[in-house]
Amino acid sequence: SSSIGRATVSKTVGWGFETLLACHRHKYGIRTFAGMADKLKFGFAIVLVIAGLVGYYQLSEHALILRVLSVLAGLLSGVAVAWFTASGQEFFRFGQEAVAETRRVVWPSRKETWQTTLVVFALVLVMGLFLWLVDWGLLVIVQRLMGRAE
Repeated sequence: SSSIGRATVSKTVGWGFETLLACHRHKYGIRTFAGMADKLKFGFAIVLVIAGLVGYYQLSEHALILRVLSVLAGLLSGVAVAWFTASGQEFFRFGQEAVAETRRVVWPSRKETWQTTLVVFALVLVMGLFLWLVDWGLLVIVQRLMGRAE
């Protein structure tokens, strides 16, 4: 049987929409669901971070530098283990894209920043005066309607 003349099942075919099904590949080529090994690695990374924090309190009678090193060692080892999970790799790629996007931003010059700031302050002043006049005018109208005009 031929498929010529049949309508496609999806209404989004050809519109650039990606599937949300877990069994399909993500745009980075990583599956969207983590396997058991990734979950165990991530759990171990959390345990390492917690161990660093526990070490901080267990070393309460030692020098502060040892306590801080305990926290840093736990944190760095946890990050190192999490790095090797699919979620860790995806987070790293996200960070790289964020840095690349930040480099593409056209930041305003110092002069443009000052000009914009002055325009904002001027607008706030004008709006403040306008709202004060409207409030004062409504007060006068209400006082006259209630017979308390001065």
